[in-house]
Amino acid sequence: MTKKNVCHYMDNSSTQLSWFQRLERMHPYETLLYLGMIGSGLIFFFLTVAFLFSGVNQLAGLNQHIPIAFLISTFLLILSGYTATKMRLHYQEERTDLLIASIRNTLILGVIFSLLQVAGWYELNEMGIDFKGIPSGSFLYLLSGIHIFHLLGAMIFAAILLNQMRKRKDDEIQHLILLTNPYEKMRIRLFTFYWHFMDLIWLILFVLFVISF
Repeated sequence: MTKKNVCHYMDNSSTQLSWFQRLERMHPYETLLYLGMIGSGLIFFFLTVAFLFSGVNQLAGLNQHIPIAFLISTFLLILSGYTATKMRLHYQEERTDLLIASIRNTLILGVIFSLLQVAGWYELNEMGIDFKGIPSGSFLYLLSGIHIFHLLGAMIFAAILLNQMRKRKDDEIQHLILLTNPYEKMRIRLFTFYWHFMDLIWLILFVLFVISF
């Protein structure tokens, strides 16, 4: 082995070592979240492939349009992505009141999004697209329903986080811990990252739904 090859091998080894070191330094919650996101991504990927091969042209043959509730809910979810981003910014700026407002707004938008998804199901049913009908129509319910289920976990966490933030705001010591504790920073970062991930998943599904109609 030449000297050049040895140096190249050592560089690759050090790169791999630093990558493993980063994995080792991850908080268990962070590792679980990333693994969960990979699993969720695979579920949506395989269901999306099944949806595409289920005969989406059958939906187009019904001469219907994407439910209005889906359109409105998509806009609200994009808006919630903005409010989730503001959470991290307000935390870094130590503006607790604005941080609490961003968490509350994100949670409210998530709840309204979920309700509009249910309203979208009623619209689909009125169009003659039900869960027991054509396979591609069934996938509309299945994919949007699984998305709501994944988003529900994030909303529950947001509600818990909001309650904790409100309690700590009025206690000076707890408030100081909130703003300086790396664990709290990590929780907000992971929440916003997961929320944006679910935003992206829905936008991909929404585009596919629009194309299928």
